[in-house]
Amino acid sequence: MTDEITFITKLKDKATKEASFKILVSQYKERLYWHIRKIVISHDDTDDVLQNTFVKVFKNIDNFKGESKLYSWMYRIATNEAITFLNKKAKSQNVDISDYKQSIVSNLKSDDWFSGEEIQLILQKAIATLPQKQQLVFNMKYFDDLKYNEISEILETSVGSLKASYFHAVKKIENFIKNYH
Repeated sequence: MTDEITFITKLKDKATKEASFKILVSQYKERLYWHIRKIVISHDDTDDVLQNTFVKVFKNIDNFKGESKLYSWMYRIATNEAITFLNKKAKSQNVDISDYKQSIVSNLKSDDWFSGEEIQLILQKAIATLPQKQQLVFNMKYFDDLKYNEISEILETSVGSLKASYFHAVKKIENFIKNYH
């Protein structure tokens, strides 16, 4: 923890900010990429959202109070950026967010960056049917292997609520896969 405090101090110091930020990007780029990718689905869109996330982190690092871990704060920014991005895309196409998510999952097979098998495509379709909070909780718990207390920090929600969301998400995914033709 003292290492993180020292690192945050370097991120906030004008003399060491840029060098420290490069380290931060290299440390978290891949984890944040995959977190965002699970939300926005498309590789190109993920790159845009990831870039916006790091711009926000860079601009707002001085406002980071250290009440949570640094990566929790960055995950929260990445999550919010991804959700905002999806909402703007859906609005620009004049469709509901859940319809938009279904359409991007449907186009996943033609995405050059998607190398998954049929079962992974079915899982993505199942996840896209979930309400947004359940999607986020499922992705963070199942794919990112985050603990409930870490997800709680990121989403600013109680652990009990997260456990219920995850349970309901799993049941809905199981039903979707069972009934998939």
